[in-house]
Amino acid sequence: MANRRKFLTSSAAGLALLAARPGAAAPAGPRANARGKALVISTWDDGIAANQAAWAILKKGGAALDAAEAGVMVTEASQNCCVGLGGNPDRDGIVTLDACIMDHQFNCGSVAALERIKHPISVARRVMEKTPHVMLVGEGAQQFAVAQGFPLEPAQLSPDAEKAYKEWLKTSQYKPIINIENSGNRKTGPVGGPQNHDTIALLAFDATGNLSGSCTTSGMGFKMRGRVGDSPIIGAGLYVDNEVGAAAATGQGEDVIRMAGAHTVVELMRQGRTPQAACRAAVERVARIKGAAAKDIQVCFIAVNNQGQHGAFALQKGFSYAVCNAADQRQLFKSEYLLK
Repeated sequence: MANRRKFLTSSAAGLALLAARPGAAAPAGPRANARGKALVISTWDDGIAANQAAWAILKKGGAALDAAEAGVMVTEASQNCCVGLGGNPDRDGIVTLDACIMDHQFNCGSVAALERIKHPISVARRVMEKTPHVMLVGEGAQQFAVAQGFPLEPAQLSPDAEKAYKEWLKTSQYKPIINIENSGNRKTGPVGGPQNHDTIALLAFDATGNLSGSCTTSGMGFKMRGRVGDSPIIGAGLYVDNEVGAAAATGQGEDVIRMAGAHTVVELMRQGRTPQAACRAAVERVARIKGAAAKDIQVCFIAVNNQGQHGAFALQKGFSYAVCNAADQRQLFKSEYLLK
């Protein structure tokens, strides 16, 4: 009996030391938010409106998953150059949409190359909740959406997208445009100007301490038919681990995929880094991989840990992100960046 008591005492002490180690996983299950407050963080200035929709759910004690979906639906419904059916088409003149969503229990759903559906994020959630799969693509994704009651929207470009597409055809000669996600909002400047981003990603932290996230996009403008970036790929454009934190990406999707960007940020937080430091380290890894070519792309990360601390970092100047909490519902920040 004495030996058994000694074993139990030493085991408990060992577990306590393990839990205290920097980066050690917190106990699973619901917990009070460390600050007693929910928050939302999202990419780009579009995130202000998205955050407010998400915050309307969180401030009433709603779930992070519901907030993550509702927030980006606002952007999907807007005439944004790079999100939703108003987005720029592929090089064949067709708008295709990608989205993913992930909750605090590793449940996730995704759609890619989806056509004529207004809210791909909601279809991604149905994939998560109604199927045994994680990702549906193309015609199959559309068939599933229709079977789930999502109406098919008209197969036509928005006026702004049609204008941008015709302008692109004059000069592109069907050659890929480098760094399109960092090259100009069609409403504020020519195709090729500095604000044409390609994604909205949103992370929500609710009052119970649970995390969820979402990404949605029409992808790189004038991309090759069938191209899919990081936004619908769990572990690249989005990753959530409730014991550690959540992260999401925007920018050149191919380069985020190469290093499993969002998952990398979460694992760096698991090792004890702050969200800001984890985002920076992930960006530095992209820069090492790309070498001299890093100057031609943009990659950005946002993150929040399981204590409600948040951060962001970008490869190039120009990335902004929005944060919403009880203290301030319209915070917009310019991100720090690596290449000066």
